Amino acid sequence: MRGKRLKQYRKLMQQYGLTFGFREPYQVVFDADIVRDAARFKMDLIHGLERTLHGKIKPMITQCSMRHLYTSQPKNEALIEQAKTYERRRCNHQNLEKPLSTFDCLKDVVSKGENGMNKHRLIVASQDEKVRAHMRRIPGVPLVYINRSVMIMEPMAEATEDLKTRDERQKIRSGLKMRSTLGKRKREGNEVESQDTAIEEDGSKFVLGSHSLPAATDNTRPERKKKRKGPKGPNPLSAKKPKKRTPPAPQPDNLLEDNNNIPSGKRRRKRKPSSRQELPEFAVLDG
Repeated sequence: MRGKRLKQYRKLMQQYGLTFGFREPYQVVFDADIVRDAARFKMDLIHGLERTLHGKIKPMITQCSMRHLYTSQPKNEALIEQAKTYERRRCNHQNLEKPLSTFDCLKDVVSKGENGMNKHRLIVASQDEKVRAHMRRIPGVPLVYINRSVMIMEPMAEATEDLKTRDERQKIRSGLKMRSTLGKRKREGNEVESQDTAIEEDGSKFVLGSHSLPAATDNTRPERKKKRKGPKGPNPLSAKKPKKRTPPAPQPDNLLEDNNNIPSGKRRRKRKPSSRQELPEFAVLDG
């Protein structure tokens, strides 16, 4: 369950980053109550927030919250020393005789931007339910609190979801609008054709809305070779080179005549005559 929750928190911070521009180190504003509860549950507040927000944080505390720690009963010097290590967020309430409540102080600090937006991209870590209910009405304010020694990050509020959806639709429309105004793509160094340019049947260009004659086309442009589609041939480096065939040597004319006189068919073997001479039958032998 813990791994699934941390995965949801990582996706949530990615959405805050894409829509509202949150980036590390995240500026987290504490109130006095969450500092006390973290000490009561023996939690490392900074490490817990970094694990929840999936990034480095810059801890901040308002001047009113510091005065709440000083005036709390019983007074805890260790918490005061710990809070002094955080960056002091000016709320301009230090000249008042009594500090403002956590609700009034954080409301002035967070909603200082135009139209009450979270201009400085602050993350509010508060245990006050009234404070968190008010911050849900301000778009783009992540909320964190502690529930029984577990750090919880609230999902996006309805106002934040509406603004995110509106921003996504505006991006899609602007993308389609830019795509329609670009016209034709640029090819091989040719100029981009605009929407106000029409092409006649003979290939000449004519600007819409003008009374000038069509501009002559440039016929000297080199035609682009079409790429051949289909299977490619073998690699010439790996293919076997063909053998060169040498032409037959010319033969003399007398050899050609002898070859022509040879009868076709099976050759007959010629036998040499023996050296012994045969005597005739009527010869009379001596003795």
